[in-house]
Amino acid sequence: MDSNKKYWKGLEELNRTPEFVEKNKHEFAEPIPIEQVLSGGGLMGKTPRRDFLKALGFGVGAVTLAACQKVPVHKSIPYLIKPEEVTPGIANYYSSTYDGSAILVKTREGRPIKVEGNPNDLLSKGGLSAQAQASVLDLYDNSRVQDPQQNGSPTGWAQVDAFVKNQLAAIAASGKTISIVTSTIHSPSTQAVINDFIAKYPTAKHVSYDAVSYTGIIKANQNSFGKAVLPHYNFDKADIIVSFAADFLGTWISGEEFTRQYVSNRNNKSLEAKKMSRHIQFESGMSLTGTNADVRIAIKPSEEGVALVNLYNALSGTTLPGSRKLTTANADKAILLVAAELKAAKGKALVVCGSNDVATQVLVNAINSLLGSYGTTIDLDNPSRQYAGNDGEIVDFITQAKNGTVGAALFLDANPAYDYHSADAVKDALKKVSLKISFSDHADETAALCNIIAPNHHYLESWGDDSSVTGYYTVMQPTINPVYNTRQAEQSLLVWSDNPVKDYYTYVRNNWNNNLLAKGGLSGQAGWETLLQTGFVLAAPVAAGSYTFNYDLNAVAQTILNQSAKLAEAKVELQLYQNTAMRDGKRANNPWLQELPDPVSKVTWDNFAAMSPSDIIKLGLDEFEVIKIEANGYTVTLPVLSQPGQAPGTVSVAVGYGRTAAGLVGNNVGKNAYPFLSFLNGTFQTNASATITATGDIFPLSQTQTHHSFEGRNVIREASFTEYKKNPAAGSGAEGEHEKYDLWEATNEDHIHARPVYDWVMAIDLNACTGCGACVVACSAENNIPVVGKDEVGRRREMHWIRIDRYYSFNNDSNGHAVTKEKEIAKLDNFNNVTVVHQPMLCQHCDHAPCETVCPVLATVHSSEGLNQMAYNRCVGTRYCANNCPYKVRRFNWFNYWNDSRFDNYLNNEHTQLVLNPDVTTRFRGVMEKCSMCVQRIQAGKLQAKMEKRPLRDGEVKVACQQTCSANAIVFGNRNDPNSEVSKALKSERTYYVLEELNVKPGIGYQVKVRNTGTESLA
Repeated sequence: MDSNKKYWKGLEELNRTPEFVEKNKHEFAEPIPIEQVLSGGGLMGKTPRRDFLKALGFGVGAVTLAACQKVPVHKSIPYLIKPEEVTPGIANYYSSTYDGSAILVKTREGRPIKVEGNPNDLLSKGGLSAQAQASVLDLYDNSRVQDPQQNGSPTGWAQVDAFVKNQLAAIAASGKTISIVTSTIHSPSTQAVINDFIAKYPTAKHVSYDAVSYTGIIKANQNSFGKAVLPHYNFDKADIIVSFAADFLGTWISGEEFTRQYVSNRNNKSLEAKKMSRHIQFESGMSLTGTNADVRIAIKPSEEGVALVNLYNALSGTTLPGSRKLTTANADKAILLVAAELKAAKGKALVVCGSNDVATQVLVNAINSLLGSYGTTIDLDNPSRQYAGNDGEIVDFITQAKNGTVGAALFLDANPAYDYHSADAVKDALKKVSLKISFSDHADETAALCNIIAPNHHYLESWGDDSSVTGYYTVMQPTINPVYNTRQAEQSLLVWSDNPVKDYYTYVRNNWNNNLLAKGGLSGQAGWETLLQTGFVLAAPVAAGSYTFNYDLNAVAQTILNQSAKLAEAKVELQLYQNTAMRDGKRANNPWLQELPDPVSKVTWDNFAAMSPSDIIKLGLDEFEVIKIEANGYTVTLPVLSQPGQAPGTVSVAVGYGRTAAGLVGNNVGKNAYPFLSFLNGTFQTNASATITATGDIFPLSQTQTHHSFEGRNVIREASFTEYKKNPAAGSGAEGEHEKYDLWEATNEDHIHARPVYDWVMAIDLNACTGCGACVVACSAENNIPVVGKDEVGRRREMHWIRIDRYYSFNNDSNGHAVTKEKEIAKLDNFNNVTVVHQPMLCQHCDHAPCETVCPVLATVHSSEGLNQMAYNRCVGTRYCANNCPYKVRRFNWFNYWNDSRFDNYLNNEHTQLVLNPDVTTRFRGVMEKCSMCVQRIQAGKLQAKMEKRPLRDGEVKVACQQTCSANAIVFGNRNDPNSEVSKALKSERTYYVLEELNVKPGIGYQVKVRNTGTESLA
């Protein structure tokens, strides 16, 4: 399959632009300024002892006092171990919850330093998102609100309580509404507190909305089946998956859970059984899910509804109104073939859609009903509680506040002044509200409009619980005393409502004792302690039932037709989306997330306008040229990015950027796209008719993708599922060995010394890796990797030890080479059909490591256990090793990133340095660094086994990237153990080694990417 493939990281590499050639022709990307060094400037010059995070507001003094606060303490119970006191040098793990998933929190000397997935978690089985991995850093952000505030000035909790209770009583007596505005609440105890508050103040009302909404799906299920729920989807039970702009492997509903399900039908074990699901994606912008699809069809947003109508007609044999031909080549043919495949997989098929339009989702329900998906791949009886917001409620709240009927507004995990489509409407409405309270831990855009800020705890300081899926309950316990003078929002509501239970810990425990422990067969003190150790309980699920669709589809199809026709009138169709790092923008002040490259574009620290290469040529735009986008009465300027796979006639923009009160890290990074939303037929719409205008300005974006080029050498190998079934070694290169050369004299080590017990190696399954980037953040947290900021990334100086390379490809025989001449623009439309492969790339720990042979001071050497090690205090920074590394995985510390005022990083402040892992040395300027295979974890595992006088068990040592991977794409272990998981993985016929023709004998084997492209091409 790969014989006709050409792989390229970006358009500049494919086209060999002068800038790309110039950057890559030198020995090093950038020379060391020797003259400055010798003259006392540059690297050796003295800089102020100040960190970027001191400037950014990531400081630490209060944390050291947190453990000394003289307040009542309810002791948390560690996961698995129960030490009487903290033992210096020994980590404790506490169970908790993040966004509904059970997690483990690693603490050292009383400070949380790392979040891990709970391997027994129902949803992700130990996998965690980049957002969850980065959440620990937010604890040490000293731009958090550190005391309660009244009218912009710090005050005490007693003063706040007296004022608020007096105001609430007066407002309740006047009959005005007390609105509690929140995002979706899926904590049973928090919801109970809100219910008690409403009981105390009968005029109170709970307003629930989500910045990124799923109201369309919920209302569609109410219309179709009388159940206003968000379904629980079972991708692992689907033999064929058809998605219409639903990024279910990325940001749609529950990406980590869906990734685990999806990969279970496509990884090593599934392929060995000659089983593989088939995935077809229809979408406008290239999403993370689209990059993983077997077949991807680029269509405009205006054609999504039309495509669904065509699909329903093909499945049912009826003729709904709105059916018409699609503009994308072969799209109509693809719909007919997809319909045939769905029919053949009835009962094991799944169709999902990312639209928030009710009519569109009703039609999706009708299609899934025809396919018998309810009760198998779709569960309405054990639904997701992840998102339950109602778009209409926030619109009604704004209207009522403008009319003066709202007397008080309390905002909990809600920031409508930023993420509502009209910030001016929010500001005008809140002027009419006398009491405005924000529970935000940052003085965000909405908090700035409030007269009271009652700052909430960070979740690692909190008691609580969660239930993001019906029947599955997780518990939250604090791992550190409150760093600042904050208080849980639930505690404040209890106080203000004169609840007989004044303490939220007691409230949570009572709720569990009375309602939740029994669901897991637990009770009493012993049951409570068991809960705190395990982290969750699972109630017996209800049997998922089948549902018959019964709704008038003619009216639905007509609504879709009208909306589609109106949108199609535009010269450019705008699509809004979330990326995996910023999501909805609530975590914009986290530098780990800001520096995480976008999985598709590889852009950091900005959002942008993604357009197809053909559109950019037609409009005469340059890469990164700033364009003005106008839609729905809102205008914004953004740099344009040429995005292969983008549907012509469309532009995609990520929400979550453009914060003005996020904190010093997130302020003014990118532009706010939420005002492009429109409220139509009861829901917020993410597509709009737009016009774009060139400004002539250039705004460079910092991308990481082509910083490390392999100069056209073959590093990706693919095969089709058909080829794999005929020959499991298809695409691996096993059928034709390369001629190998050896610069080292062969020796028989067994005659020299005893064979080592351990040979640490890794296997990476390209069929499982989705490219999400969670491993990048996990590695940063585990190994104290600094953030360097946008400017340094632009200089090719990012410090990540693991990167996820994204490769585009197409068939040379059909598409030829990339064309940039205007007269051949039509050929550029072939970029719509590119395929994508993601490849994690890190130090390969070669047995014949090229870096070791050129180091003049033996700073990089090989261990007896197969690891390429770095002696940092020996390195003098020649960078010969980086130049001689064919994989380009070594990083040079140009500066003391954690102690230099010139750079955007987070390690400058003693407060933030409490997040550092004490088991890993922080590196200094002028030295090389790279992946160590988490050697500190290896040593800890061996030491534990030694103390218990037993051999080290397989799987007992997990490297950080492996542990967080929801797809289980990375396997690490001892090759000398023939029964180890990694040994078995490396024996797969699909295994190949990148650049194995160089005979450097890498210690990381990759498994060939297999695509289930089917017997007939859809594209």
